[in-house]
Amino acid sequence: MVDICGMELISAALEAYAGKYSSPEPALLSTIAKQTQEAHPRAHMLSGHLQGRLLSVLSKLIQPRYVLEIGTFTGYSALCLCEGLVPGGELHTIECREADAKTADTHFQNSDYRQQIHLHIGQAAELIPQLDYLWDIIFIDADKTGYSDYYDQVIPRLRKGGLLIADNIFFHGEVLDEKNQNKNPAAIRAFNEKILQDHSVEKVVLTVRDGLMLVVKK
Repeated sequence: MVDICGMELISAALEAYAGKYSSPEPALLSTIAKQTQEAHPRAHMLSGHLQGRLLSVLSKLIQPRYVLEIGTFTGYSALCLCEGLVPGGELHTIECREADAKTADTHFQNSDYRQQIHLHIGQAAELIPQLDYLWDIIFIDADKTGYSDYYDQVIPRLRKGGLLIADNIFFHGEVLDEKNQNKNPAAIRAFNEKILQDHSVEKVVLTVRDGLMLVVKK
């Protein structure tokens, strides 16, 4: 994978090899990926095949009743996380961009999970307190400067043994350059350090795409 800054984080050949030996994405997700790649100026934000299959497998292992996603984009990752929902389970997803929310909602209405997905449009920091659920899975993939605050907001509402997933924790490899104090890599470095120092959780970093932090509440 070559990121938007031109830095090769993962060998393209190895990523293709991994994709070959992973389950294929469902047809709707393939359509979403294709449309996003062709039409969206921020198409690099899409979770994509490998990360999507990982989200699906994690959801199927946990079999959540309540999932919170912060950052809907065009709906790809939400639909992956829905694949493990128990009957009657719900996924709540928050998107601040109305155009992306509208696109995602169109995809949701074409899915088998249309009755289980609740799309909230607005600022996550304002909407999170209004969602009074005990979450089984939380997926953070939104504005990087908000990660630490989102974590503080949601971790009390993550059940014991629940899973929090944070995307883009390498921020295109820029976290490695301590001299780079631009707001996004600086915010992600601070977030990663916060998780490292939080002894109430177990954590592991996966080198999938732009880095995934998996956090399990003790």
